[in-house]
Amino acid sequence: MGFASRHIGTSQSDQQAMLEVVGAASVEELMDQAVPNQIRSEGRLHLPPAATEQQVARELAQMASHNTVRTSMIGQGFYDTATPAVIRRGILENPSWYTAYTPYQPEISQGRLEALLGFQTVVSELTGLPIAGASLLDEASAGVEAVLLAVRVHRGELRRVAVSSDLFEASKAVLTNRCDALGIEIRWVDATENLDLTDCAALVVQYPGAGGVVHPYHAYTTMADQIHAAGGTFVVIADLLACSMLVPPGRLGADVVAGSAQRLGIPLGGGGPHAAYIATTQANERQLPGRLVGVSRDSAGHPAFRLSLQTREQHIRRERATSNICTAQSLLAIVASMYVVYHGPEGLKNIAETIHAHTLDLARKLCDSGHRITHKAFFDTVELEIPGRARPAQLTLLAKGIAVYLHSPSHLRISCDELTETSTIDAIAQALEPFADSGKSEQIEELPAASLRTDSFLEQATFHRYRSETDLMRYMRRLGDKDYALNRGMIPLGSCTMKLNAAVEVSAMTLEGFAHIHPYAPPEDHAGFERLADDLERWLCEITGYDAVSLQPNAGSQGELAGLLAVRGYHRARGEARDVCLIPASAHGTNAASATLAGFRVVVVTSKPDGSIDLEHLRSKIAENKDRIGAIMLTYPSTHGIYEESVDEVISMVHQSGGQVYIDGANLNAMVGFARPGDMGGDVSHLNLHKTFAIPHGGGGPGVGPVAAKAHLAPYLPGFPGRRESALPGSGAVAAAPWGSASVLPISWAYIRLMGAEGLSAATASAVLAANYIADSLDHVIPVLYRGSSGRVAHECILDVRGFKQAGISVDDVAKRLVDYGFHAPTMSFPVPGTLMVEPTESEGRSELDRFCAAMLSITEEVTMVATGHWPREDNPLVNAPHTAEVVVASEWNHPYSREIAAYPAVYGVGTEVLDPELARYMVEDKYWPPVGRVDGPWGDRNLQCTCPPPEAFTAS
Repeated sequence: MGFASRHIGTSQSDQQAMLEVVGAASVEELMDQAVPNQIRSEGRLHLPPAATEQQVARELAQMASHNTVRTSMIGQGFYDTATPAVIRRGILENPSWYTAYTPYQPEISQGRLEALLGFQTVVSELTGLPIAGASLLDEASAGVEAVLLAVRVHRGELRRVAVSSDLFEASKAVLTNRCDALGIEIRWVDATENLDLTDCAALVVQYPGAGGVVHPYHAYTTMADQIHAAGGTFVVIADLLACSMLVPPGRLGADVVAGSAQRLGIPLGGGGPHAAYIATTQANERQLPGRLVGVSRDSAGHPAFRLSLQTREQHIRRERATSNICTAQSLLAIVASMYVVYHGPEGLKNIAETIHAHTLDLARKLCDSGHRITHKAFFDTVELEIPGRARPAQLTLLAKGIAVYLHSPSHLRISCDELTETSTIDAIAQALEPFADSGKSEQIEELPAASLRTDSFLEQATFHRYRSETDLMRYMRRLGDKDYALNRGMIPLGSCTMKLNAAVEVSAMTLEGFAHIHPYAPPEDHAGFERLADDLERWLCEITGYDAVSLQPNAGSQGELAGLLAVRGYHRARGEARDVCLIPASAHGTNAASATLAGFRVVVVTSKPDGSIDLEHLRSKIAENKDRIGAIMLTYPSTHGIYEESVDEVISMVHQSGGQVYIDGANLNAMVGFARPGDMGGDVSHLNLHKTFAIPHGGGGPGVGPVAAKAHLAPYLPGFPGRRESALPGSGAVAAAPWGSASVLPISWAYIRLMGAEGLSAATASAVLAANYIADSLDHVIPVLYRGSSGRVAHECILDVRGFKQAGISVDDVAKRLVDYGFHAPTMSFPVPGTLMVEPTESEGRSELDRFCAAMLSITEEVTMVATGHWPREDNPLVNAPHTAEVVVASEWNHPYSREIAAYPAVYGVGTEVLDPELARYMVEDKYWPPVGRVDGPWGDRNLQCTCPPPEAFTAS
């Protein structure tokens, strides 16, 4: 039995029965009807034949073994760390956590929301600022978000920022690239000298500096005073672990603090995925990018967590969004949260002090040998001056299995971390003795008392209760049980593709050779990653019809941005000022935000009543913006769930206007094996590996968004400073690591290798069949809003439940009632307000599809009960959903419907057919009980609390 048949949930007999419902003789006939002829690919994909799970496991292990794991002392924002085995097994390798979706439905996401609230609390307490977000992508892009926040605070009137030159090189490259696109001038400064901050929206400094320096306390407060006097914002890029020992940036005068939480138990992983963070003052809370978890209350007045303020779905705000962040790094933020829960504040401080002690020991031994140290005050990094001989010294250490950072021909930087041992310190000192010049010993001093943290932090009970492995194991299990993830049942989210994340695919990310490689290790140490990346780039080119792929973007949103920056670079190189990006109303949600952040002016193109692009409106917008059209962003199939037949005409019109065609790869899972965006006329696309190619969502991330392009745009794809000779130094960098989230790339490599060309095509067809099966099973009761000219939908369909409003039932009521039936809700109110967008994926079996359809039909009957007056509008199972166990077993029950209907609607509800006794028993025994009732969102926004509250805050009111 091949892997494809394990991945695809419907058997041949299931598919035959489903085809009878949709009225097609075969899957091939269905695809011929659904996919327009003009975009169909000819021939099969040229990919390696499908491999077995055993073969793939062996090949991945072999690739991992070709990576050379040395003692990494490279630092520069990436540090080796000890991931506690209980967290690795309980979170990273646990499908309860890695198959969960973004917590947009809070009632069924309380476990991961609580863990993310813990992460925010850690960030807030370590940085000394009251408001912290749930997670961003990496340190470099988090620094950009901090700068953009500072610019927004000044309503864009100040377009200059002062940035310390002592920033990590990758952060410099990403910040330069992103600011250039938005016309923000960077003034590079030496943060130790008198600063000219005239007209600067922000001053940005690294803490400690990239070279390791910790300036005196008064130096930072002076910098804060200077930028505040100039009317600007003080931005600090801070090491969270260092902040457990050093004065927190908030006490130094910082207004915004950003950085990475990687060293809080997250493996190096070749550069990611790692959770980044951002924190700020209360004055800026509504400017915060990404996600913000807050404390609210449920229908019974109990505390409940949710995503707060406008950060819930930034991309819905389109060009008015303050960020294009969609996928974050939630799974890794949860790992960091649990790491701190396990160690507690005293454990964190002990780790930091041990690292610092090792660094002091190294510095003293080097000085005793006659070396000169650049900075006398530091936390974990020693910058060593070896005039003209730093490279030979680096190679000497490399021969002993120790990798350090070559900053210049005369400077080495050596960073200690959680895994540093005394024997390594001795080995470095001994190996570098021949490179010492003077033989004179310099004086290394302890950090001054004014630089050290003296206040207590993380006093909340959560960070003191779970010291034993037994306690932490049970805590993580308890949180995981609160959540609905793919291991419980179908997550039918449209446009989000919650397909199977097979265990064999996921298992490779924790292999030693993938998990413990520094992204800036010598190229020869990355031989395994090189092969994996080369394979994946080649396969993705074949699947998409493009000529080049960059794997650097570490989220779909960053892939969009990278693709648009490539288009912008292409036009600029040709001397053309093309600054208009056309975006159809049917495009993916983040498109407009990404276009804005890439420096384009967004012009929206409307849709016709059938959901397709209005060609006449498109012509008028092209005419209005003659010679200014830079690109169009198409989502194909569209977010309306149809294969638009006019796409070739749209592409032709834009090309004739001189613009480039960006085809959003969010829905590529409806094209693989049947159509290639590069063949359709696309110039560039991003690909969501966390959707089409099986990387898990992990409660909202990690995601990977490679960008693929035709040859003429290839020179403008993201490169990386100093990665390898073939890289374009600094060109288009959007992430801090060469291959972005390298350690999860083996998942997509494995998926393609396991499926082969035939399996990938079968997956696409199965997904389209499943969507049409749901559409045709429900359309007689719940209208399907859009269909193609053949009457078919693509891989998803939009159920129009707006008619329920006549009975006083909203789309929210339907979504919450589905929880009682044991389902995660489909995507609500996007792209059409008041509707549900359903995507079943190829991984679900027919029985699960039937269970969903039965639930929706039963809900329709419940709506009828309300509409006909059998149940009052203000008291019925829909408006009261979801029902918790506490509510159902309460001594008083005053509702006009039974407890059985409340709790087990699929078995005892109205309109349900008599179930098979075995299935009915299963649905009772395996009942998912939501831990909270319906969450009061507006109350949480009015009473914002985004860190772990004291016990008295949980008193019902």
